[in-house]
Amino acid sequence: MIRTLLKPLSFLPALLLMYMIFSFSAQPGEVSSQMSYKVSYKIVETANYIFDGNLQDWQISEWSDKINFITRKLAHMAEYFALAVAVSFPLYVYGLHGIWLMLAAGLICVGFACGDEYHQAFVAGRSPSKKDVCFDSAGVLFGILLVRIVGWTGRKTIFKPKEKEKTRRFRKSKQPSCQNPDEDWLDEEDIDIDSPPDPFYSPDWHDDSRKDDWGMDDRPPLREQPPFRETEAPPRKRKKVKKEKDWFFDM
Repeated sequence: MIRTLLKPLSFLPALLLMYMIFSFSAQPGEVSSQMSYKVSYKIVETANYIFDGNLQDWQISEWSDKINFITRKLAHMAEYFALAVAVSFPLYVYGLHGIWLMLAAGLICVGFACGDEYHQAFVAGRSPSKKDVCFDSAGVLFGILLVRIVGWTGRKTIFKPKEKEKTRRFRKSKQPSCQNPDEDWLDEEDIDIDSPPDPFYSPDWHDDSRKDDWGMDDRPPLREQPPFRETEAPPRKRKKVKKEKDWFFDM
């Protein structure tokens, strides 16, 4: 019950990221350029400190201008990489795997990128760009592939279903009491195993006066026993094994 209620909340991070991206796109061109320039300047300044480059301020500003374009495009890819992860994971939880996950998440994220670029046409100092959509789509592709790889790895290792131990049960048919009637007859020596054998006893001795009686020395008539059949195990039901699909489509 709780899982059913919490499942729809898995889309909440994707909605928050969409709102954040839309807010950045709503900024005027000058504000957006200044923000990306500050990020570029901070990157160059940090690199100068780590590698001890001893760059002057004008040199840091020059390098910031050079990498400003790369910074903006990497920011585009990072935004939509995170959006693709936030969109693909809930779809994966709901059971959408394989190529259908790529199509669904890709259409949602790339469609949002196209709508966001169209939205920039109404913002001062900004205009829609097809190149930005391409960079966004690259980030979406990497995000979806990451979710698929992590999900596939989890299904094969941590979340792999445990195989139930099946006990084999065979129907044992009742065997006849004796396979060979001649070997089933026990004499006195076999019955009384504790006493020493009688030296005067002979298994071939017969009393003619009691030939019609069933004595110990005479055997009662035995019915014919059915032929012995070896017990056969019932045919095993073959377990339907799911064919391993191509890793690209089944992840």
